[in-house]
Amino acid sequence: MTTTMSRADTLTRDALAVLQPGFAGTTAPDWLLRAIGGGLTSVGLFGRNIATPEQLAALTRRLREERDDVLVAIDEEGGDVTRLEVRQGSSFPGNHALGAVDDTGLTRDVAHELGLRLAACGVNLNWAPSADVNSNPDNPVIGVRSFGADPELVARHTAAYVEGLQSAGVAACVKHFPGHGDTAVDSHHALPRIDVDLDTLHARELLPFRAAVAAGSQSVMSAHILLPALDLERPATLSPRILTGLLRQELGFQGPIITDGIEMRAIAEVYGIERGSVLAIAAGADAICVGGGLTDEGTVLRLRDALVAAVHGGELPEERLADAAARVRGLADWTRRARTASAPGAATQEGTAPGAEHPAIGLVAARRALRVTGTAAPLTRAPYVATLTPVANIAVGEETPWGPATELARLLPGTETATYGDAPAPDALAARILTAAGDRTLVAVVRDAHRHPWMSATLDALLTARPDMVVVEMGLNEAPPRGALHIATHGAARVCAEAAAEVIAGR
Repeated sequence: MTTTMSRADTLTRDALAVLQPGFAGTTAPDWLLRAIGGGLTSVGLFGRNIATPEQLAALTRRLREERDDVLVAIDEEGGDVTRLEVRQGSSFPGNHALGAVDDTGLTRDVAHELGLRLAACGVNLNWAPSADVNSNPDNPVIGVRSFGADPELVARHTAAYVEGLQSAGVAACVKHFPGHGDTAVDSHHALPRIDVDLDTLHARELLPFRAAVAAGSQSVMSAHILLPALDLERPATLSPRILTGLLRQELGFQGPIITDGIEMRAIAEVYGIERGSVLAIAAGADAICVGGGLTDEGTVLRLRDALVAAVHGGELPEERLADAAARVRGLADWTRRARTASAPGAATQEGTAPGAEHPAIGLVAARRALRVTGTAAPLTRAPYVATLTPVANIAVGEETPWGPATELARLLPGTETATYGDAPAPDALAARILTAAGDRTLVAVVRDAHRHPWMSATLDALLTARPDMVVVEMGLNEAPPRGALHIATHGAARVCAEAAAEVIAGR
């Protein structure tokens, strides 16, 4: 009886150890604390969990009262995808801006500074950076989250980012293996398919991941994408050929493999989250990210029980579950040791407001990333800012403000602004904007104009009437420059907006 109970307890703890759940609220719920006491090793944080750095530090301290080495993970890419500054916009430009500068030293420094801020708040695992090669400019979910479309550039900046982040004592999680850049479908909504041959895959998609492994990335996140050249039937997250054969055996990665959100439709609508979790662990994944939209105790218990039942039913080898749990605990141990052995200047006392070695480096990087076309004189009076807003993808979210209007209002008091969405009649939309602008200089702000015909057509109509217009592109800079002054920021972070506003106002 003792042996049976001991095995049951071990299985339960191992099943909890491989889950990375989210939760609701800015304080730790009782069920989460109980789960940590019962073996849960990881917790995922999202924008809904963060109000201030001080509140976040208090939250992570409470988690560590239950388990000193608990992994506190976050999806903090900087740029368009920020959780630390979800309601203000990021103090750091994203990958595409860093790739546009192409200074690996700068990328390393930006990642280090971001890591310091995370560490000061008690966060020790960052689901970043994106190592995807954005070879498809129509990609709806990667875009400026990628360093660029050149595999070599993406590889060197991925390695630099990993080094910078981990030098601050925060584990990197390079994503989305084996590469989400050549997709026209968002895996939050459906299962993308990439039809490329093996030679292309190795020369393009896999190059940054090889660089990340060589740089010592502590973890890798799998993508919910189908690559027939590797596996005709199962997406990467559920594929033994991709996770075990390619990543583990061929690329030699020995750290934990973490899945992208298991509740994303690419997995949940085809397999369900319980079976999807079992198949992922069986395929070689070590941790199940679950929590982007699932935040309750019932979900965690269902997944735990599904994994235990799969072991009892012979679908999931007990040794595979134990190995997965051991890898996650090994990462937790790395973060505990890294807290006291991180680079000079890193925060060692959690619970204080985050300090910084180079607090302005994000703005410095954003300024360097600007590409300005045209010679219009700086504005001396308040403009009218028209922001043409596409539907935000789930990774970015709708909560985070973007655009230079706030910064322009600070530099040029009296600046007025309005937001405009997709319209069936671009000429009519342009007429509305021109009426609202009156005789003020018009600043049109766009995001991925090349992907949105309504946006591009509206710009054309506006430029016909107002050739003196300023255009600010805050997404991929794929469309030809337009306007008397055209500013490409290569991302929509707050600091990118600030840098653009400085140029417009001649500051």
